[in-house]
Amino acid sequence: MSRIGKLAITVPAGVEVTIADGNVITVKGPKGTLTSTFHQNMIIEQEGAVIHVSRPNDSHEFKSLHGLTRTLLNNMVVGVDKGFSKELEVNGVGYRAQMDGKKLVMNLGYSHPVVMEEVEGIVVEVPSPNKVIVSGIDKQKVGQFAANVRSKRPPEPYKGKGIKYTTEVIRRKEGKTGGKK
Repeated sequence: MSRIGKLAITVPAGVEVTIADGNVITVKGPKGTLTSTFHQNMIIEQEGAVIHVSRPNDSHEFKSLHGLTRTLLNNMVVGVDKGFSKELEVNGVGYRAQMDGKKLVMNLGYSHPVVMEEVEGIVVEVPSPNKVIVSGIDKQKVGQFAANVRSKRPPEPYKGKGIKYTTEVIRRKEGKTGGKK
């Protein structure tokens, strides 16, 4: 049995889950609405404020889908209730970020500013020139947008310049002169 798949999903107060034919699930909450279609053979049952996900048999395909389906459904419930966010730090001399309407404009040491359009369903905030907060109800969209922002100038190991997650630890290297006596 899947260790993740067998866990029950508790639906908090204020969140409404609707299961339609073909495993089309709609989750409505205070922050918004998410709809997703899951594999038609996965068994998704709701009993009051608890949702259980089970599989029809123990074939390799359904073993793989069991935990995935449960996790995706749980992320939908958590997203419409609390939301998700990722924080990024911009480190480096002259490196900074700012919002220009719905565009994130970053100066990252290139000859031109890097401009990124805000994606639908994502909110980007810049509380200070060296901090970017990406938030939304869809965990996949939030993570992907944050990864796209980070990819514009990943942190380098010598001085630590670049864009990194606040929880990320950069392993620093010594320069050329570090090995000489």
